[in-house]
Amino acid sequence: MSAFEKPQIIVHIQKGLNYTVFDCKWVPCSAKFVTMGNFARGTGVIQLYEIQHGDLKLLREIEKAKPIKCGTFGATSLQQRYLATGDFAGNLHVWNLEAPENPVYSVKGHKEIINTIDGVGGLGIGEGAPEIVTGSRDGTVKVWDPRQKDDPVANMEPVQGENKRDCWTVAFGNAYNQEERVVCAGYDNGDIKLFDLRSMSLRWETNIKNGVCSLEFDRKDISMNKLVATSLEGKFHVFDMRTQHPTKGFASVSEKAHKSTVWQVRHLPQNRELFLTAGGAGGLHLWKYEYPVQRSKKDSEGVEMGVAGSVSLLQNVTLSTQPISSLDWSPDKRGLCICSSFDQMRRTDIHVRVPTA
Repeated sequence: MSAFEKPQIIVHIQKGLNYTVFDCKWVPCSAKFVTMGNFARGTGVIQLYEIQHGDLKLLREIEKAKPIKCGTFGATSLQQRYLATGDFAGNLHVWNLEAPENPVYSVKGHKEIINTIDGVGGLGIGEGAPEIVTGSRDGTVKVWDPRQKDDPVANMEPVQGENKRDCWTVAFGNAYNQEERVVCAGYDNGDIKLFDLRSMSLRWETNIKNGVCSLEFDRKDISMNKLVATSLEGKFHVFDMRTQHPTKGFASVSEKAHKSTVWQVRHLPQNRELFLTAGGAGGLHLWKYEYPVQRSKKDSEGVEMGVAGSVSLLQNVTLSTQPISSLDWSPDKRGLCICSSFDQMRRTDIHVRVPTA
């Protein structure tokens, strides 16, 4: 690929904020997005912005009692577009951004901070019921149906006598029919655990030696295909999830992506072989995954095992001197994404000439 064919990463809009941003998400089917975080005085904040004529317009600012750590639109309908959030006190709230005075759903989900959240079954993505998964410092991962009050529909917690680990990241996947669905969780000690929600069992686990900062399947609504896990040490791992060996698990390839922590990974919604990683030194890296000629082979005993592909760096850019804390691709505008960093700047970035092949 020549320099002229490479995708470019261009900062389109940049804006400073007066609070710490922990997460940002596009509002589906719109030119709007939300940012979530906390003010220095210790309260939480949600801001709703719209891109208008190449600039940002603040539409609404919502202040809440507790700092807000994470959010998702993944379990809402396209008509409602409700935002689910997790806060520092362990509360799960679902907000109607048009009338945000009181949540439409609220539960004390965890004993400690909710670090991470994901949704599925909404927005026309993923078969089955709308569900929200939360992961917390208290060591538990819980799945919630917002139509059911108070109690989670699934609770994955350490067994008696097992040390609780801080859960940093969760992701839904395998939601390709009404019955199948998995949750993958990453922990501060490098553990990755794959929970099968249909059989309510631990399907697979591994350890990547360093804290797992971000997990994402390339698609939630297909039979498991690929999973990317990023870590504290600057590496990411791509697991081929099509073939699970009874003892060796899933085949994987790892790449040293950044000189510091890889905080986030997000796949391009319109092309699942492209993904973006965000680093602790303020860098964004755009990667492409190449499948091997054959995705499986037989081991010496004739048992099927996966074969990992390879990754190549398409483009990278440094946006900040501080870690990029959150990242989200627009589901509607191909190549448009938003990211936030701990220098309290928010950037809306556009990626032009993203390769289609």
